[in-house]
Amino acid sequence: MKFSEAWLRQWVNPSLNSDELLFQMTMAGLEVDGTEPAAEAFSGVVVGEIVSAEQHPDADKLRVCQVSNGSEQFQVVCGAPNARAGLVTAFAQVGAVLPGNFKIKKAKLRGVESFGMLCSAQELGLGDDADGIVELEYPVGSDLAGIAGADLPLDDLTVDVDLTPNRGDCLSLKGLAREVGVLNNLEVTYPHIAPVPGVTERTFPVILEAVEQCPRYLGRVIEGVDLSQPSPSWLTERLRRCGLRTIDPVVDVTNYVLIEQGQPMHAFDLDRLDSAITVRMARESDALVLLDGQEVALDADTLVIADASGPVAMAGVMGGKNSGVQKDSTNIFLECAFFAPVAIAGTARRYGLHTDASHRYERGVDFQLQADAMERATDILLGIVGGQAGPMVETVDQASMPSQPQVRLREWKLNSVLGITTDVAQVDEALARLDFAVTQRKSTDRGVEWEVIAPSHRFDIAIEADLIEEVCRIYGYNNIPVTKPTVRLPLAQVDLQRHSERQLRERLAGLGLQEVVTYSFVDPKVEAILNQSVGLQAKMLANPMSSEQSVMRTSLLAGLIEAAKKNAARQQDSGRLFEVGLVFKPPRGEALDLQQDLTVGGILWGRRSPEAWLSDGAAVDFFDAKGVVEELALWAGLTLSYRPLADDAMHPGQSAAVLLDDRQIGRVGRLHPTVEKALDTEQVFVFELDGATILQKPRRGHGRVSRYPAVRRDIAVVVNRQVSAQSVMDVLSRGMDNVCTNITLFDVYEGEGIDSQEKSLAIGLTLQSQETTLGEDEINAAAQSAMALLQHHCGARLR
Repeated sequence: MKFSEAWLRQWVNPSLNSDELLFQMTMAGLEVDGTEPAAEAFSGVVVGEIVSAEQHPDADKLRVCQVSNGSEQFQVVCGAPNARAGLVTAFAQVGAVLPGNFKIKKAKLRGVESFGMLCSAQELGLGDDADGIVELEYPVGSDLAGIAGADLPLDDLTVDVDLTPNRGDCLSLKGLAREVGVLNNLEVTYPHIAPVPGVTERTFPVILEAVEQCPRYLGRVIEGVDLSQPSPSWLTERLRRCGLRTIDPVVDVTNYVLIEQGQPMHAFDLDRLDSAITVRMARESDALVLLDGQEVALDADTLVIADASGPVAMAGVMGGKNSGVQKDSTNIFLECAFFAPVAIAGTARRYGLHTDASHRYERGVDFQLQADAMERATDILLGIVGGQAGPMVETVDQASMPSQPQVRLREWKLNSVLGITTDVAQVDEALARLDFAVTQRKSTDRGVEWEVIAPSHRFDIAIEADLIEEVCRIYGYNNIPVTKPTVRLPLAQVDLQRHSERQLRERLAGLGLQEVVTYSFVDPKVEAILNQSVGLQAKMLANPMSSEQSVMRTSLLAGLIEAAKKNAARQQDSGRLFEVGLVFKPPRGEALDLQQDLTVGGILWGRRSPEAWLSDGAAVDFFDAKGVVEELALWAGLTLSYRPLADDAMHPGQSAAVLLDDRQIGRVGRLHPTVEKALDTEQVFVFELDGATILQKPRRGHGRVSRYPAVRRDIAVVVNRQVSAQSVMDVLSRGMDNVCTNITLFDVYEGEGIDSQEKSLAIGLTLQSQETTLGEDEINAAAQSAMALLQHHCGARLR
């Protein structure tokens, strides 16, 4: 929210300079996001009147004007489209100095002399309007700098405060002044708001159907207004310094009340309303053309203001175009309502809107403010556009109106949280300055206790911690001394059976992969492509951030692929990424909650080695991804096996299922080419493993180092091509005795001399005894044992 410091100081003026005041506000929780000058200094500019305006003889877009400064006339050449006889405007005379140290001199434009300059608001530093010269209502000949700064000085600051969502009470000048007054223990000079008596009897009926969403609605008819009257400069200048542009008197007044009081308001063209106003929830087929021209179809969760013909406004967000005040409107219906924050929260975002009204209603508006805001707006509006006001009509459902809870504050709890011993008198003073009503104050064996009811504008006070925060703010955060904790912290427990996730991340980083953290919410289309054969149904989100993030991920691949695509799009033609995180799968059996599994995944693409004169430029392949899996298995002390993977998302010839004791714990390989094309990605290799399994720590074993030599015996066996080499190795690993210390597959042959349905496997057996040097008989016996195992389990024969 933006506000004028000079305007604020008209309400409450502490003896602090600008920097000190803004620092004080920031330390009280009203963070100042930035400042900028409200206006720039200029001199030699007077209020002038254009006496005549003739076409320039040699330029179509220039006019030769005779301008009076109240005592004499000057010839000025001007190119503004609104330059006309009778216009009162800003006249910079020869010798004047405009913002930016721009000095006005006598000039000749297309052969015609010009003695001065007629200025736009932008040229004077009084706004952004540069479409024409500024139109004024001041006496001709007056010094413009003196007049423009008479109400609010030109050396003013426009301050932008960034408020937390719980401090909606400070989204107004009234709220900020109240806060500054509390911080400095000063009285605030609030504007006097007197009731405006109705001079006509005309009213417009209001019906509340959605009383929980809108328990209070005020309306007032004003007849005979003249909207051709311009908004006064004091009003438009205040709006400009608060970041709002002037539109028309009605909108300007409602915006003024919004900034000053913090109450959003809206005005309808009374003659365009049908029968009665009804505050209700939107119905099926309801639609509305908003003030910005956008047409929206309203859902059933949207609160609307409607008449007999249908919705005329989206409650708390934006009015409708067809019922809004027009230039020719003569009768208006002014509305002011209290909408429950839960009824407005999320409405603007669902329709892609964000307005000053929705910003305030979502955070909460004082539920006792509406009558004062209506009287204030009526009084100002009648003073500008005239007209006759009818009686203010209030429609209210008292049972649905909010009420402030009674909250207990205990002295011992306050001291415990703040870490200091507070003075009870200071607490009493802070509560009084905050306008908190103390309904009961009693002394107990643990100190004083207060029963407190917050004022209606402090709807964020609900529990004791809120009161502690308020006392702390008034006491001053900087006044609380810094103390070091004295608690003795126990040593953290270390799991001896499992690695930590941090160690897993460090291991993967040590293998040359870089960690990424991706959203748990993914695109349902991508999720469906990656799970087309698995059949997992991803959990839909009730209120997603976007349609591309509307389901919970069932694997890490969607996020990893998106991260790889973004890196590749930024000229990273190779990379290795990993992620450790939770995936969310449908519940198993009778369980109701989502199954959350820790998973580790990775993706590789591009060159195997960085580009250099000695590298061959080879691309990563299946074995690079499998190598990472093998390293993790070695780190975890696991013996993995692999088998062909039946997964439509993976390449059938370059992927494998990762097994541990015949249980699949993951997958590794290349994405299927059709999946790569559907996801618009280059060739990538991925792996995904069960995190709980990989976090195991290997069991440490210790044995003697044999004093006797090792012997290697190679055998070549012929097996059916359908028998995997892994299964052959598994048979030997499980069946051979401890004399066989290592088994190596060093050759696979298919071709001439071998049946087309068979293949030859060459296996090296390393034999070593702890007791003696192995003789030929023991070596032959071991080789024959291995052959017997393979013949029995794999149908192998010696080649």
